[in-house]
Amino acid sequence: MDWWQGFLNLVFKYSCALCRQSADEPLCPTCQTKVQQQRRLLPKKSVEVLAWGNYGKDLRSAIAALKYRNNPQVAELFGHWLGDAWLKNKKNKVRPLVVPIPMNPSKRRDRGFDQAELLARSFSHYTHLPYCAQGLERIKQTEALYNLDPRQRQHTMQDAFALGPAFRRRRPQRPILLVDDIFTTGSTARAATKMLRKHGISVQGMVVLAVTPRKTHKASTAKPASTP
Repeated sequence: MDWWQGFLNLVFKYSCALCRQSADEPLCPTCQTKVQQQRRLLPKKSVEVLAWGNYGKDLRSAIAALKYRNNPQVAELFGHWLGDAWLKNKKNKVRPLVVPIPMNPSKRRDRGFDQAELLARSFSHYTHLPYCAQGLERIKQTEALYNLDPRQRQHTMQDAFALGPAFRRRRPQRPILLVDDIFTTGSTARAATKMLRKHGISVQGMVVLAVTPRKTHKASTAKPASTP
């Protein structure tokens, strides 16, 4: 009963999302060590897409535990890890506004939470950056992207986003830093960036928890904030 386990995690001591052992954090020390093995080396210069780790075995399992086995508490830990990487890599002195890439509304209702939103909130808390949960809105029900090639992904994500209620009321005066859990071909990020720039909103870049192996997205470069 995953919902019951999620409730217990909030009220009592954590149960590790991977091995289910009692722990002081969402992942026990042993599982954290395993997941940390997928951590990427920080780039020596500023990049438009900063990924904390590679989408390898243990990080993939941890993300699956977060998304599909009702462990939203794991997002807080991941957000802190991602925030630490961003603070160590940041080159731009301009403080961006953190905005999550929203998931399909129907999927959010089924899951009960949006992992990108939880990740972005934790990231923002750790970095002390301003945060806006409703800057973007997904207006197109898209099929799952993992079985699609880069061209199909791009077509699927076309016109998938609109300004969220917060940005419709007032356009942000600072650049946007997008946050998502996984970066594959960049089609989702490019779609969001294109829409924001269409409305005169600057996008500084993106931070993601994991990037998939390059061989699965050869047709794309990690530059969603480039040409609209």
